[in-house]
Amino acid sequence: YQNKSKHLDLGQALAGETRHFLDFYNGINYSRALTSAIKKGGMFKIMSTGRVQGPALKIIVDKEKEIKAFVPIPYWQIELLGEFDKIKITAWHKEDKFWDKDVASNIYDKIKDEKEAKAVSVGKKQFKQQPPHPFDLTSLQVEAHKVLGSAPKRTLQMAQELYTSGAISYPRTSSQKLPAKLGFKKILGDLAKQSNYTKFANELIAKKELIPNEGKKSDPAHPAIYPTGLVPRGLEDKELKLYDLIVKRFFATFCEHAVRETVTIELSCKEELFILKGTRTVERGWHVFYDPYVKLEEEELPNIKEGDNVEVKKINMNDMETQPPKRYTPSSIIKELEKRGLGTKATRSDIVETLFNRGYVDGKSIEATELGIRTVETLEKHCPRILDEELTRKFEDETEKIFEGKQKEEVVLAEAKLEVEKVIDDFKKNEKQIGEELAKANLETRDEMSTIGDCTTCRDGHLQIRKGKYGNFVACNKYPDCKTHFSLPNNAMIKPAKKECEVCGMPKVLAIKARSRPTEFCINKECKGKDLEGEAGKEAKAIESGELEKKCPKCSKDLVLRSSIYGKFLGCKGFPKCRHTEKLAEAPGKSDFVKKKAKKKRKKKKV
Repeated sequence: YQNKSKHLDLGQALAGETRHFLDFYNGINYSRALTSAIKKGGMFKIMSTGRVQGPALKIIVDKEKEIKAFVPIPYWQIELLGEFDKIKITAWHKEDKFWDKDVASNIYDKIKDEKEAKAVSVGKKQFKQQPPHPFDLTSLQVEAHKVLGSAPKRTLQMAQELYTSGAISYPRTSSQKLPAKLGFKKILGDLAKQSNYTKFANELIAKKELIPNEGKKSDPAHPAIYPTGLVPRGLEDKELKLYDLIVKRFFATFCEHAVRETVTIELSCKEELFILKGTRTVERGWHVFYDPYVKLEEEELPNIKEGDNVEVKKINMNDMETQPPKRYTPSSIIKELEKRGLGTKATRSDIVETLFNRGYVDGKSIEATELGIRTVETLEKHCPRILDEELTRKFEDETEKIFEGKQKEEVVLAEAKLEVEKVIDDFKKNEKQIGEELAKANLETRDEMSTIGDCTTCRDGHLQIRKGKYGNFVACNKYPDCKTHFSLPNNAMIKPAKKECEVCGMPKVLAIKARSRPTEFCINKECKGKDLEGEAGKEAKAIESGELEKKCPKCSKDLVLRSSIYGKFLGCKGFPKCRHTEKLAEAPGKSDFVKKKAKKKRKKKKV
């Protein structure tokens, strides 16, 4: 408050307001047009697109088409497996990839029986690894996805919780700058009061000067994300882990560089050169402060000197193929949107989430569904301006000019209205055709995403996941001719596992719960595969036969063997008065299934 502005930053306010109007004009009109079109195609489904959502979907669809069109090219690599000073090594032929099999075969035939290779050169190269930059929102989302497995939207939600509790600065920033006026020593002094950070904070306070390793990105409104020094209270485990990541990143930005060393050894095997490479950390520097979030491979080679002989254990010629480009992950698509200047730091994760919710994309490695692909193809054919990156980027530039006072809000909005009207006019001319194409694509996508396998009774139909009055179930799509059905748990999101049970051959499904690992299980309740094996099986049999007694820690009654759709578990004999359950050692599935089911029943009784 001591440094408050004399007046409001009107340029920033108007730029933000203009952006809201632009999103509304595009989003509401295009989404209603799509929903109306699919209705005329004979189906009701909420469809959506917008000035950023459309181009974002097109980026993912273009990648999917690139993957599908990819034709692998065969190549060959020659691998040398050896040993020196009782340490195993792996070296590769200097040529790396052989595109001609005959050339590779000739070399392989020449050296395949050799028992020794000689080190003809040993090179060492050290390089400095600079400390990381402070977090902006995008880099925080990318890093949290990489080291904590947190989805970008969830990361933003947790960062918001940390901010409102006073533990970190405002997270919706695109800055990688930490101005000195923040008072680094004061923040470090406060962090030193937290036992987890006392040692590192005091080490940094002892430095003569504190200069963070800033990045290029800046934000006129906010600095990079940093911890305030206040102790976070009442937070969940994942929020505390994110806080730990932010604190340690803050520490690391003030640290000395790390030193890494790469050793390259050339081995000669009958005049054919093989390369042996290994990189290790010589001086940890900032790694110490950023532990355990430093994800680097450490490959230390044996102390081979020039002229030393290496024992050759085996030489392989490997048949390989070039790989298709990788799909986007939730974090890499956000990075791509930022790189292309699409959306804002605060909205990108919401846009990606919407693509999932609408059924346009699916999977951890983001795969465009048939609906997503066909939606893009339909829009490209009839009204490509909806998907135009350049148009979206142009209006982003216009809002920046409003911020700088070089453009007026009403001029930009008037131009946006004209653009929307042109697009809707083109859309209306082909509305029925667009609707029919989208409806057909939606049906195909729904079938693809819900089918778990062939019907085990009629053999002509497909078993599909359905949602009924009482929750999820599996049924044959030939109903009412075929009435085959299976029940499913209602406390999880169910998806096809795309595989059959190894024991009974029935399809498997995937149960996904919040904050839990996905669980695969067979839909057949009578499947023998649900019986336990190994240590868990022995324990189960011992309890069943009476050889082993286990007592409930709550009411001291016996724990007995019970079954659920997820497998076997131990439950209190005093059920339903005592609802204590325990997992068996190595037991598949989750024993808290019964707990949650009982909780639901109690709630219903109360109502």
